[in-house]
Amino acid sequence: MKLVADYLVYFVVRIALCIVGALPVQSSLRIAYPLLRALTEVFKIRADVIDDNLRHAFPSLTIQQRKILARKHWEHLLQMIIEIALAHRKIHLTNWRDHIHFKNKRLLVRTLLDRRPQVIVSGHYGNFELGGMVFGLFGFPIFTIARPLDNPFLDTFFNQQRSKNGLRMLKKQGSAKEAEALLSSGTSLLVLGDQAAGDRGCWVDFFGRPASTHKAIALFGLTFEAPMIVAYCKRMEGTLHFELGCEGVADPKVHQKEYQGVRELTCWYTQNLEMIIRRDPHQYWWAHRRWKGKPRVPRRKRSAA
Repeated sequence: MKLVADYLVYFVVRIALCIVGALPVQSSLRIAYPLLRALTEVFKIRADVIDDNLRHAFPSLTIQQRKILARKHWEHLLQMIIEIALAHRKIHLTNWRDHIHFKNKRLLVRTLLDRRPQVIVSGHYGNFELGGMVFGLFGFPIFTIARPLDNPFLDTFFNQQRSKNGLRMLKKQGSAKEAEALLSSGTSLLVLGDQAAGDRGCWVDFFGRPASTHKAIALFGLTFEAPMIVAYCKRMEGTLHFELGCEGVADPKVHQKEYQGVRELTCWYTQNLEMIIRRDPHQYWWAHRRWKGKPRVPRRKRSAA
């Protein structure tokens, strides 16, 4: 029964994507506006989570200002879905200059052309899906690690879409050895660095609160002496116009003293992600539960009697 339900959902999503792909972006947004109102005003999906995240991240904002930012956040997510539906057909090697503007291009390209693998860290900001597509579009060997979707039909479809431009997908569970083999061969890792890692993660400050972060991201960089790039893909004015930026690069060979451990490197890229988000907070995914749990308090050893 679940398989039938999953296929029906997949069928509806494919029909919706076909409709969106055949319409101009503004027309799709006008059609989606009732959905936006339902999300924000009727169902109030994750309204408490979004407001709590914004209240902690921007304590100076009023309630009304947080509501406006929350609505803009949903507008961004809807537009992001429409852009993903159009990007594979609209953006290609012959016209990418009409859609992509680079920031710190020289530093980004020089690092990507290094024979060593790179760890490219991004976040739930801007159109992060399109950012991965662009890296693959230019022929850089790249892979990413993600949890499979609960719907197997949608999971297969979206993975096929991502792989069209050379982005290889690995499942989150049980892929450590394969990831290490790819890094050893010079393939770069693209990863979202703002996902909650549970109690055993590396706890660092993110928007003034402790946030658990996956240790593996920094470990991959340190183990393989891979330069770490903090990158983003931000929506600009106009239809399908984006800024693909490089916020900074941490090279274990060059910055041995500054970033010699997991915590130091994790703090570095987390702070860079925060600076990126603060410039355009409405393009961040405030609906996701980034701040979960609390850091463990080490138990005191009992003194011998």
